[in-house]
Amino acid sequence: MSNTQGSGNNAAAGDPPVRLRDALRRARIEAADRSAVVIDLHDAEVARLEILNEALDPLFRDIPDRVDLFDRGISRGDTPRLWIDIVAHVVMGRDKRQYRFVQDTRFGRRVLAESHEVGAIVRAVTDYVARRMVEREHVLASLPQATPEKQAVPEKQAAPRRRRSWLGFALGFVAGMATLFGLALVAALLSL
Repeated sequence: MSNTQGSGNNAAAGDPPVRLRDALRRARIEAADRSAVVIDLHDAEVARLEILNEALDPLFRDIPDRVDLFDRGISRGDTPRLWIDIVAHVVMGRDKRQYRFVQDTRFGRRVLAESHEVGAIVRAVTDYVARRMVEREHVLASLPQATPEKQAVPEKQAAPRRRRSWLGFALGFVAGMATLFGLALVAALLSL
């Protein structure tokens, strides 16, 4: 009685015993099917991010060329991301259909918007871009303005400055060589 129970249900049902080679082949096929699903999910994430990227084209065309805060692009790593700038990006949520617009801060990651709709994320990115451009304007306005006399140095004044710079460099080079020579001489004397 213990022999029939120990041999498994296959023997009791009249099925031939399972060979390890057949079980390995089935396990490899199952693993390949699972990895194909993962690849399909990854491709679907990238495709959704590309749709959002295209929807953002009009916004980024409106940004003046002199504003270099934004560097939009899709990274296709393990977790695909649509980068808006160096600290903000869009990733897909756990269900792979929800967009999640996040910003990395020094206090951690902050979710700025989540939605299944492209339009909602486009509005959130537009608001973010506008806030960043206003911050840039405030920073530029707070910088000291250059006075006209500091902006352009006449050529007559620039030539003596260049000569003094080269003279300082040459004297520093000679002093450094003399110091190295002195240290080498002292080291040689101490080793005797």
